[in-house]
Amino acid sequence: MSMPQEAGYHPLARCFHWLVAVLVFAVWPLGALISVVGDDVRTGFYFWHESLGFVVLWLMLARLCVRFLTTTPGSPAGLPRALAGLAHANQWALYLVLIAQPVVGFLATNAHGFPLDWFGLGTVPSPVGESPALAETLSAIHYWLAWAVLALVGLHVAGVLYHRVIRHDGVLARMT
Repeated sequence: MSMPQEAGYHPLARCFHWLVAVLVFAVWPLGALISVVGDDVRTGFYFWHESLGFVVLWLMLARLCVRFLTTTPGSPAGLPRALAGLAHANQWALYLVLIAQPVVGFLATNAHGFPLDWFGLGTVPSPVGESPALAETLSAIHYWLAWAVLALVGLHVAGVLYHRVIRHDGVLARMT
């Protein structure tokens, strides 16, 4: 069953959704591999992880603005209320962690004593100074938020597959 065009998300919301998805699938592995790559390439991994992560932050803030300024499609007909609630909660949890994660990562980098050199274009001013204790705490939060991102994306993909494979209700068409 195909969804009518007007039942979909706003084109900007779709654009931000897919840009963030691509970036998350690049930034997450870059961050995960930082601790296992050789010293000769580690700086490059940090550079790309931090620069792209900062882009995720701004895209998510723009996406949130679009979310508040446009209408969004409701739950598909016949979807059990509990599943609709789970989907809604997962969407908002994704918004939260995909904004919190780069903020915490940025602050952790600053607390470790390193400014964010955004794509080599300039240094982003640091709101915190070097603080080893704060850096340790923020790094731990950043680590656990990374796993939260992975879990929430997994739930999101499971929901997409449920709609596509089991319900055949065209929900995926609303975001494509």
